[in-house]
Amino acid sequence: MNPCGTISRPMDISEKLAILADAAKYDASCSSSGGKGRNSLGTGGIGSTEGMGICHAYAPDGRCISLLKILLTNFCVYDCAYCVNRRSSNVRRARFTPEEVVELTLEFYRRNYIEGLFLSSGIIRSPDYTMEQLVRVARTLRTEHRFGGYIHLKTIPDASPELIDAAGRWADRLSINVEMPTETGLKSLAPEKHAGDIRSAMGRLRLAIDEAKAEKKAPRFAPAGQSTQMIVGADTASDRDVLATSTNLYTNYRLRRVYYSAFSPIPDASKILPLKPPPLVREHRLYQADWLMRFYGFRAEEIAPPGDSGMLPLDIDPKLGWALRHRERFPVDVNKAPREMLLRVPGLGVKTVDKMIAMRAHKRIRYDDLVRLRVPVRKVAPFVETIDHRPRGDHESTVLRRDLREPAQPDLFG
Repeated sequence: MNPCGTISRPMDISEKLAILADAAKYDASCSSSGGKGRNSLGTGGIGSTEGMGICHAYAPDGRCISLLKILLTNFCVYDCAYCVNRRSSNVRRARFTPEEVVELTLEFYRRNYIEGLFLSSGIIRSPDYTMEQLVRVARTLRTEHRFGGYIHLKTIPDASPELIDAAGRWADRLSINVEMPTETGLKSLAPEKHAGDIRSAMGRLRLAIDEAKAEKKAPRFAPAGQSTQMIVGADTASDRDVLATSTNLYTNYRLRRVYYSAFSPIPDASKILPLKPPPLVREHRLYQADWLMRFYGFRAEEIAPPGDSGMLPLDIDPKLGWALRHRERFPVDVNKAPREMLLRVPGLGVKTVDKMIAMRAHKRIRYDDLVRLRVPVRKVAPFVETIDHRPRGDHESTVLRRDLREPAQPDLFG
């Protein structure tokens, strides 16, 4: 019965899907990268992590990933200021049963819409009750339907270790959101959540994942590892704060990915939240910086050095920003420089650098070779020398920044 005293019509599954798929869009950590190949051939079951479908995301190897991405429910006992599904939010609520999620997953897979499931939830009744419902979905898919597709479960930090262990047995990846870049931000915007509890749960996941990998006969446990997400722009945390937190998470908890989600203003928002979202390009720069830390050997303090505002420039990418601050390191001789230094040249990626190193084993690299490698020569040329090219010595950083900066992103919201 609704507040007006009339009897409400029960929602059908399509109505629930419309609400709970939309509610899940704010969670960015749904890539299936890192999962082991698995299929149901020879088992009589259904599903595979190796197929293709409608694209929702891309893995680092370029694979197109399609996942059914939904919430079990958008009801929640917490009242986090930044969350559209918070307890005090005036949004339309819905709730799936575990059986409905199983039915949807199988039906979408049979139609070749998806290759896996990303399942999260608001907290209902208690963390343990909610976690048990999530585990029930994964267990039912695996045991009753022999589903071989990808499963990513969002883990609830306060849930019991036994439920977390069960989740790891059935899911390919688990994730726990750290929510905010700093503990101060979390206390301010989500006082019912505690950074210590989140980190403790992530630590338990790391130990369980490490133990499963170390012991060949150990039960399977989240083979695609764990990931997390933090909201950017809802508090005063700088990009330096964000990257420092990411470094800590990668180092101490061996996360596969940290995802960054630009804060989006929500209806009936708290007055402590900003009125406007951060520029979307800020989120993009953080992903670029994250890539530099994971694959190019950069440290967070190099990308966002102490002594400045702590914010990444929006008009140039982080690697170019570092190079312009360290002109004394350039030009780099592509025929002699070590791999580590070549990776710091703006415009050179990992695959290109490895091709160059292989090439110089049997010839000296010329400028035309860079062209044939399809590097962005306009960006690369000021920072490298070959046997027939040396950049002009009067190329000042301010001139390079002007010449190489990217076009400003239009404001979509006026």
